[in-house]
Amino acid sequence: MKLKNKKSRNIIGIIQSCLIFALVILVIFMMIQINRLQGTARVINYAGLVRGATQREVKLEITGSQNDELIKYLDDILSGLKYQDGNYDLIKLQDKEYQDKLQVQIDYWNKIKKEIEAVRSSGYENTDIVNMSETYFKLADDTVSAAENYSEKIATKIRTIELLSALDMLCLVILIIVQTIMAMKMARQNKLLEQRAYTDARTGLPNRSACKEILNNNEIISSPTACIIFDLNNLKFINDTMGHSAGDRLIVKFAGLLRSVFPEKDFVGRYGGDEFMVVIYDTDKAEVDEILKCLCLEKDKLNNTGNELQIDYACGWAISEDYKESTIQILFDRADSYMYENKQLCKKQNQ
Repeated sequence: MKLKNKKSRNIIGIIQSCLIFALVILVIFMMIQINRLQGTARVINYAGLVRGATQREVKLEITGSQNDELIKYLDDILSGLKYQDGNYDLIKLQDKEYQDKLQVQIDYWNKIKKEIEAVRSSGYENTDIVNMSETYFKLADDTVSAAENYSEKIATKIRTIELLSALDMLCLVILIIVQTIMAMKMARQNKLLEQRAYTDARTGLPNRSACKEILNNNEIISSPTACIIFDLNNLKFINDTMGHSAGDRLIVKFAGLLRSVFPEKDFVGRYGGDEFMVVIYDTDKAEVDEILKCLCLEKDKLNNTGNELQIDYACGWAISEDYKESTIQILFDRADSYMYENKQLCKKQNQ
């Protein structure tokens, strides 16, 4: 199971790394396309300016208002559109249709400039400047349309990348959810294993390991704490005469009795065999005496119900206020000593 889980985690980790790498590539590619789209928008804008400014230049020449600066302005823009140079921060679109139409437009612009020279020398009535202006307007319009088509292609690529990125992120989210579920499942399994490691299978109480865990705490007790040790009497006799299953039932009954009497906040564990350990926190001698009396009464009630498995026990206890700088281990040792004395006394009384 562990090998299978480890293999699954490795596979998910590899897939996750690939998805993250793919997402990084998609983001970089998207940034490139967005940059191209921004540059394309500037090209479309200036291509449109050329279309309108050329019409204006023709009208000025027809009315006898020469404007060489406007002609130079148009030359610079067309050069920037064609070769990515000049002062207008234009880019060269890597699109054959656009480049072909732009070249046709530039060639025709050179013809219009020659026609403008003829207008200046002979008058526009003796030239074809008006018709050429209309033709040029259509050619410029075709160039703008080609640039817009190229822009739409880039936008389509960006939308595709966005879709792929969304799918990639969705897969990552699913993997994260799967990893979270696996981690939660693993945590539950570990908790169950830990509970099993510290739980007595027969009684359901904390086992000897859990008891040892508390005893190994060497911190000085700061609040009044009591430790009680119980030892079931006659367990060997019951095992020998009635069988070990009867002895097991007696142990389970006594464990249930302890857990029902002692407050939930207090520790009740099976130290081993017929020995049980109880730790009462934030208590005093009066409360301990009261609880032990209650336990005795509940024990007698249980024994008087006709139960063939009579519960009898010896116990000893110690409280931290009787010992300077005591630990749980110190209280345990004292309680165990008192329990042994009580057990010997019980044996003498039964002889």
